[in-house]
Amino acid sequence: MTRVYLGLGSNAGDSEAILAAALAELGGMVAGLRSSSIYRSKPRYVLDQPDFFNLAASGDTELGPDDLLDATKAIEARHGRNRELERRKGPRTLDIDILLYGGLTLDTPDLVVPHPGMLERAFVLVPLAELEPALRHPATGALFTSSLGAVAGQGIYLHAKAPL
Repeated sequence: MTRVYLGLGSNAGDSEAILAAALAELGGMVAGLRSSSIYRSKPRYVLDQPDFFNLAASGDTELGPDDLLDATKAIEARHGRNRELERRKGPRTLDIDILLYGGLTLDTPDLVVPHPGMLERAFVLVPLAELEPALRHPATGALFTSSLGAVAGQGIYLHAKAPL
């Protein structure tokens, strides 16, 4: 079993219900699944869209990184995500990112772990710090909480307590 950390986000449809349903589905493939609270955040890259609802989740899985990626993409699709039709960085019903996969560092055309944008995104770091304050970057050994100052002011607010 490998400890994984995931980032989930939604800003189209009933985002809270979508996140709850996605967590339920992930619970079938990630043992001991836990989640952070749900945070509301301003969009970062494409600004003319609704706020996002984000959370971090962690647990242990027997799936390899590629199989986990396939499983998360299938969950996204079941909740209405169509990557071919959506605007890049635009609204989406569900986005699930593999933030960390054990201590693995991976860089393939389909999957980069640790997630390459996580250190510049409050909507990733704040929920992750709540979930696991002592978590360290597998490549550098730095605490993720030490990066929180760099993302201050990005417009992230506690929305609801942890669903799991």
